[in-house]
Amino acid sequence: MARRFGRATSRFTGEICPRKIAATAVWISFCLIFYPPAAEAQLYSATDQVITLNRENVQSVLINTSAAILTEFYASWCGHCIAFSPVYKSLARDIKEWKPAVDLAAIDCAAEQNRKVCTDFGIRAYPTLKFFNAYSRASSTGQSFKASTHDVRVLRHRIIDKLENHSEPWPPACPPLEPASQAEVDSFFETNNVQHLALIFEDAKSYIGREVTLDLLQFENVAVRRVLNTEEGLVTKVGVTEFPSCYLHSPGGNFTRLRVNIEARTFYSYALQRLPGVVRSGNPRPVAEHVLTNNTKEPWRTFDKSRVYMADLESTLHYSLRVELAAHTAIKGEALTSLKKYISVLAKYFPGRPVVMNLLRSVNSWLQNQTGDEISYKAFQEILDNTAQSPNTALPEGVRWVGCQGSQPYLRRYPCGMWTLFHVLTVQAKNANGTDPQEVLSAMRYYIHSFFGCRACAEHFEAMASESMVEVNTLSSAVLWLWSRHNRVNNRLAGALSEDPNFPKIQWPSPEMCPACHTVKDNGEHRWSQEQVFPFLLSYFSSSSILSDYLEDESQILTKQREKHASQQQAFEAHKRMERKAREALDSMTHPLTSQPTVQEEEEEEEEEEGPDEEEEGAVAADEMEGKTSETTPWAKAEAGVGRVRRLSNRKPSIVGMRMRELQEDIVDLDSFVNQHYKAKALAASSRVKRRTLQRKEEQEPGPVFGLGMELDAGLGMVGLQPMEADFELDVGRQKKRLQKRELAGQYFVEEAELRHTGRWMSVLSIGFSKVDISLCVILYFLSSMCLLAMYLFFKNRLRLRRAKVALP
Repeated sequence: MARRFGRATSRFTGEICPRKIAATAVWISFCLIFYPPAAEAQLYSATDQVITLNRENVQSVLINTSAAILTEFYASWCGHCIAFSPVYKSLARDIKEWKPAVDLAAIDCAAEQNRKVCTDFGIRAYPTLKFFNAYSRASSTGQSFKASTHDVRVLRHRIIDKLENHSEPWPPACPPLEPASQAEVDSFFETNNVQHLALIFEDAKSYIGREVTLDLLQFENVAVRRVLNTEEGLVTKVGVTEFPSCYLHSPGGNFTRLRVNIEARTFYSYALQRLPGVVRSGNPRPVAEHVLTNNTKEPWRTFDKSRVYMADLESTLHYSLRVELAAHTAIKGEALTSLKKYISVLAKYFPGRPVVMNLLRSVNSWLQNQTGDEISYKAFQEILDNTAQSPNTALPEGVRWVGCQGSQPYLRRYPCGMWTLFHVLTVQAKNANGTDPQEVLSAMRYYIHSFFGCRACAEHFEAMASESMVEVNTLSSAVLWLWSRHNRVNNRLAGALSEDPNFPKIQWPSPEMCPACHTVKDNGEHRWSQEQVFPFLLSYFSSSSILSDYLEDESQILTKQREKHASQQQAFEAHKRMERKAREALDSMTHPLTSQPTVQEEEEEEEEEEGPDEEEEGAVAADEMEGKTSETTPWAKAEAGVGRVRRLSNRKPSIVGMRMRELQEDIVDLDSFVNQHYKAKALAASSRVKRRTLQRKEEQEPGPVFGLGMELDAGLGMVGLQPMEADFELDVGRQKKRLQKRELAGQYFVEEAELRHTGRWMSVLSIGFSKVDISLCVILYFLSSMCLLAMYLFFKNRLRLRRAKVALP
């Protein structure tokens, strides 16, 4: 039954409109228009542990169910309903453990779609409470339940009265509430398989025994029975002298008194729930200590449950700043404001080590100086990781949970660390005499709203904050507000799957940890002594009480940080080298140097069109001289080759198809490059050679006399000029060879001048094709033309003949 109602409650979680600080008419209209009918229940939300009813689910919740249901029919505009809602919420939290037997529900009769439902149940005034027995019939309109009081204790007792007077069938989850006899106690273990039997001795008017019985309803291995003081035989056997009092009866027949600080319901319930072997029904069993200690995957760290550990706080910072924020690639607008508030509070009040505090101040300074409306997490991470390598500045990486470690990897940890962190910050703000009472709470609220990964948790916290955080007006009240809301969350999550069986959700601090924090009212109801709770919180979360066990040494943190930055720098440089090599390889594959003119060659062409350059002519002359002497001086040949390679390496690849290339001919300089391997480059260069005369050279440089050398330099494609010495003597055979070569070169230039115009256009058509390819294209073009012409003549003739036939009489 508990699971069934758990699903019913969660089913309508998303339909409930949360309360806002300013419940304006615009917001109410917005909810009425855009939210489903259940959203109009403005007085209760999913965090209040009250089932929200509407016309769709009212039958399934109230009729023929295994639990008794107390239902409030209210109108959201009703002042008395608004005043009663906090009492109803407190009652729901107070009897949360009774849920398998009895639950609370509410329906807003002011909503138009719920009016017929309220009319069918005979509702004429607000608020109206009605009690529906388990397995109520469809015709049932519920039993009248007095709501004239705002005392939670009185309402709780009235629910017990209704349960005791419950007609058949009895709620199956509800335990027997009538007093036990001696005979029943003596034979109890014969018919029940439990480890503990708790006997609460009281008078007939006391409700403590029945309340504790219902409080332990969801726990196994323990049973509770009330024994009246009139059961003299059992009272005498056990030796009871005080009423109320609680005794534990073991299967062996022994009776042991349960020691509590105060003989009251809350203390009994807490003590019994902590007994050995007592666990919540349906939840995993606690993990044994030796199993946790011997866990090789994640070693268990022994810790003091009554202390706070700095390792938990630093782990929380790491997860918050490096994991949770990393989910936001860009942080802007309201999220950026939230981050600035969060980091500012950390820099002011976090009681960390010097290296951590230096980092927080550095991050805060950088963040506050950001004037834009957006930052990237990558930029934030560089400051967080201290990329600038400021001395003694670091935040440890990784997590080391100690006080917040859980019996399973998915339990406690970060949520526990976040609560602990903000408890510490509120106390530090109080001790530092901060100026803004809501500074820490506001930072927590904004951070959870913008960044906390559990969105349902964020919505629940926002609902609590909007409800009452405005009442915080002192630093002391900020400490107490966060503590009370933390206990409210513990109450709501007790028994949930997220509860660690080794660390149950309790109202903290426990009576063992702070006995003076717990007291009772005159009527026996539990009451927190805030006069004792506040100094306990100041002491527990004080910076002087935080333990530094299991912390990583600062020198190791800084060493790891330096090694990390060094490895990142090496990886970055290696990545750049790989990118450069990949670029060069791609360029070499896309723009081979042997078949395409370079940028340098294109610039030389432009310069040659404007006029010959004297320096280039001198360079060509020197190359020709090197070429002539290479046959007799091997070192000169090697030097010339090195020069050519150097010139080639300085050239940049050109882009394919960017220039009109001239027709290339297989012409090789017979003197200088008999065995050269860069034939294609020599041919490309030769197409750009211009004829130069000795007369012009002599006019520009009236120095030594030069002979006209028409040899082609394969590297530069220039005409070479050789100096004529006065006393040199040339061999006759060599003179003849030179004359022959000049004649060949002269013939080449005459032919080139004639074909330059046609060759330039042919080069456009022949890009990437050989002469054979071009010949085939011409032949195919001619054949297709002839085929088209034949077809034209054929159809023309046929058309003429057809016209002639039509014209005949």
